[in-house]
Amino acid sequence: MGPEALAAIGSALLVAGAAWALVRVLRARAVLGSPGDQATYRTLHLTSLASPPLREGLAVGAPRAVRHLRTLLGTAALALTDGERTLAWDGPGEPHAADAPTLARAALEQDTVQVLGPDAVACAEGDCPVRHGVVAPLTTEEHVVGALVAYTTGRPTAGVVRAVEEVATFVSEQLELAELDRSRAALAEAEVRALRAQISPHFIYNSLGAIASYVRTDPEHARELLLDFADFTRYSFRRHGEFTTLADELGSIERYLTLERARFSGRLHVTLRVAPEVLPVTVPFLCLQPLVENAVRHGLEGRVEGGHITIIAEDAGNDAVLSIEDDGAGMDPERLRARLAGEETGEHLGLANVDERLRSTFGDEYGLVVETAPGAGAKVIVRVPKYHPGVHAS
Repeated sequence: MGPEALAAIGSALLVAGAAWALVRVLRARAVLGSPGDQATYRTLHLTSLASPPLREGLAVGAPRAVRHLRTLLGTAALALTDGERTLAWDGPGEPHAADAPTLARAALEQDTVQVLGPDAVACAEGDCPVRHGVVAPLTTEEHVVGALVAYTTGRPTAGVVRAVEEVATFVSEQLELAELDRSRAALAEAEVRALRAQISPHFIYNSLGAIASYVRTDPEHARELLLDFADFTRYSFRRHGEFTTLADELGSIERYLTLERARFSGRLHVTLRVAPEVLPVTVPFLCLQPLVENAVRHGLEGRVEGGHITIIAEDAGNDAVLSIEDDGAGMDPERLRARLAGEETGEHLGLANVDERLRSTFGDEYGLVVETAPGAGAKVIVRVPKYHPGVHAS
């Protein structure tokens, strides 16, 4: 094949490659639509990148969010400050970073957007692009927590000032959500502490008493009960994790019932039926154990003949359905309603606590359903989704 033929083939390949590249560009533009659609997509993409770090709080998330925020605004540089120190900087002119808290002071004190000129944003370097600035306060629940300082080369237009204000509003909303997340976590921990405090001292005393009674007559059984007691208390008083798996929760319940059966000396009968496919489902920590304890303490403990508890966990499509049923004394439905509504306090705190945590985690449709009447026992039904965004066992 001659040089002319090779040159012709090479030219054809170059043309084909250029045509394919053009097709890809046109196809991408067709997918994204008009320039306005492309700008909207770009804005949404950048805010989605900045949002997760900001949800961790200003001090933690600022260094990872600042680059996306500057790209979103298109300014020469951007700083995030808490008013005391510069938390993050992106862009040229980094020597200005140390001055950001001072520049933000007026905006923080007056809680208003401030436009700064070259007299305030001074620069000794002639090639530095930082000449002007726009400072917007960052607020949560009406408290000023910091400021966003956007630096520009020329005098900022009204559109730029408005854009900085809107981005500051977006950042403030994410920081407020971060505070809500922390408040929610603190509330959940307080609720779990309340449940831990409700674990009956009588149960602990009676369990140890039952274990001691087997030390001479059946040392091996006493050893097994002691291990169950240790595992039960270790799980109940663990210090991390708002959520757990259904398998772990049921495992703790099984140990609790083993100890109670030893205490009741054969008067407590338990039926446990669990579908294997629901064991990995995530549930709030200590959401079932208080219901079982309630069935034992208030349903059976006062009966000489003891009683029967049935625990069933079933697969129900997108949900897992659990029921705890006893054949004990039951209670008046109106009193139960008052306790679930928080109108009564006392030993039944566990029911209201679990109901509130289920509703706040999964939605109101996932609250407790209780069937009971005086002398007719009680059945508590718990329904939880197999998957829920943001809910993961630790």
